[in-house]
Amino acid sequence: MTTREPKIPGPDHPITIEPTGVRVVARVGAHIIADTSRALTLREANYPPVQYIPLGDVDPALLAPSATRTYCPYKGDASYYSVKLAADALVDAVWTYPEPYGAVADIAGHVAFYTDKVEVVVGA
Repeated sequence: MTTREPKIPGPDHPITIEPTGVRVVARVGAHIIADTSRALTLREANYPPVQYIPLGDVDPALLAPSATRTYCPYKGDASYYSVKLAADALVDAVWTYPEPYGAVADIAGHVAFYTDKVEVVVGA
């Protein structure tokens, strides 16, 4: 078993989390996967901003847990969901950090969507 040492965000790799402040909708075609006014915007280094949506604002009937797991030294261990639709599933389209590191603790209980699989509309 290896011990992982969390990296702390700083000037070389900044991470900020703040309330988005407007409605955010995640959809695939006509299927609304999530609809919230409680999203958080996470900005990390030079990456595009990511919307983290409270899991309670996601339609649970459309999510299927995945066996996929990844690790981020700044956020911790991520787990994934696939989006189940009538036609087929979007595999690993959603991720979450169930127990994120302290510097990003606000994203606990939230999920994010790969925007190449799920349309995420901010200010919907």
